[in-house]
Amino acid sequence: QVQVAESGGGSVEPGGSLRLSCVASGFSFSTYAMSWWRQGPGKEREAVSAIYSDGSGIWYADSVKGRFAISQDNAKNTVYLHMNSLKSEDTAISYCAIALTEGTVDYGLATALSYKHWGQGTLVTVSV
Repeated sequence: QVQVAESGGGSVEPGGSLRLSCVASGFSFSTYAMSWWRQGPGKEREAVSAIYSDGSGIWYADSVKGRFAISQDNAKNTVYLHMNSLKSEDTAISYCAIALTEGTVDYGLATALSYKHWGQGTLVTVSV
């Protein structure tokens, strides 16, 4: 059974940093693409960042480029999202998602249909 669990959310002031973690189990972690998504208050869910299973390709939303960094530790079955220079508009519930198909991304890194397993989310709040 695939399990996905995010952690690391919290409340920070603008300009602050957080590191989100996503621990996944029940599948071959190193052979599936992973991604981070978020849904802000009153907004639709949006893709934030994604990484191919072998680390060969990384994608970021324009809104977070230069501020966020995705990484993975296959030995720990964990993918991270390092968030720096946080802004109030980064306030959202952040979700981790695992690709639908091993070794590939069926519909693009930034397309929700490409992902099958989702975590429950962790809340990130950026405010003074």
